[in-house]
Amino acid sequence: MGATTTKAQSIQAFGQVESNPIGLDRQAVTGIVQALNKDLATAYTLYHQYKKHHWLVIGPQFRDLHLFLDEQAKGALETSDLLAERITALGGVPLSSPAGQQKEAAFTFEEEGHFDIRSSLERDLAAEAALIKDLRQHAILADKGADQGTAHLLRERLIHHENQAHHLDHFLGQDTLHRFD
Repeated sequence: MGATTTKAQSIQAFGQVESNPIGLDRQAVTGIVQALNKDLATAYTLYHQYKKHHWLVIGPQFRDLHLFLDEQAKGALETSDLLAERITALGGVPLSSPAGQQKEAAFTFEEEGHFDIRSSLERDLAAEAALIKDLRQHAILADKGADQGTAHLLRERLIHHENQAHHLDHFLGQDTLHRFD
């Protein structure tokens, strides 16, 4: 006997913003919700890319990079969750489908396959830079909409992702122990 499925009844369509319990005007937050959904898509897509690199890293720095990439992924996942929660607090619906997130992300997820770790980290750094750029712009948008809570959240996540980019940059730096004769 197979399971029967019933058609789900939509409570709120994606893209529709309802009134919110935090006292912000629905019209004022509509653009902020759209911006946050882009940030959510970027952060969640970045999470998946970090996990891919975490799973596939090889070489003499395997252990350090394996652990590092897992921490980077956790940071992107935390950002995703915080953004999704804020979207719902504003009366919106978080973008949740993987295909929709990849399409809306500020960077293109790398193709399937196993690539050298330097190239992978360079792509991760470029993705962090794209997220950082949008977080800055969207914090300003939230300020203009008198949404100090969202602006504060975005600035906190901005600092977090600036640190993530800074740490990636260290792995990509020149080896200072190398002898130059």
